Amino acid sequence: MQESPIRWYLTAPQPCPYITDGREMQSLLVDPEARLDAAGFGALLAEGFRRSGRFVYRHHCPACDACVPVRIPVATFRPNRSQRRCQRANADLTIELRAPPGAVDGRAEADLDEHMPLFRRYLHARHAGGGMESMDRTEYAGMLSERHATVELLEFRRAGQLLGVAITDRTPHGLSAMYTFYEPDAPTRALGTFGILSQIERARALGLAHLYLGYWIPNAPRMDYKIRFRPAEGRRGGTWRALDA
Repeated sequence: MQESPIRWYLTAPQPCPYITDGREMQSLLVDPEARLDAAGFGALLAEGFRRSGRFVYRHHCPACDACVPVRIPVATFRPNRSQRRCQRANADLTIELRAPPGAVDGRAEADLDEHMPLFRRYLHARHAGGGMESMDRTEYAGMLSERHATVELLEFRRAGQLLGVAITDRTPHGLSAMYTFYEPDAPTRALGTFGILSQIERARALGLAHLYLGYWIPNAPRMDYKIRFRPAEGRRGGTWRALDA
């Protein structure tokens, strides 16, 4: 972990965006000005924390523990029939591993010019009215900032056309699927599923133990995709356990 102590903040209660029965949500935040190293950030992932842009947080709701952090043990993962069908449907795509725009190769403006139209189309189609829909290119670039770990981009292309981007945090023991966006007008490709499958393969190639997928909530259908990658593990009561156990 870090040499200097981390300062922590607790957010004010707000209506839960996931369970709409009057529950309130709070989050425990790492000081946004703190600079974690990759090992320290990885240790927080293993304790159920998550990154969203510049914020590293864990839900900390006094009256509710419905949010379950999920990770995939890479060594034992095997795609099911539907996931193998997704792989075949996207066999014509090339996967290009990239650093964040401008971090290494100096193509910041060109990369952002290419990413932003797809990012906005995806948000408008899948998350209209959400908090991210108004993000501009500066905020998007900030989401890719390597503050706590190496950030990798997996770009999915067909004949050169950008169809999807998986933003991934890399730590010494695992990858964290931070955010994936993709062409909303290609539903038969299941590009969200393909993005996770590609990140699992990336973790396997690196010899890393886990891919972290963030939170899953039972009975929240839009989150069920996270537990379709078997075996999935969930962190409950401070311990990671197989979700199908």
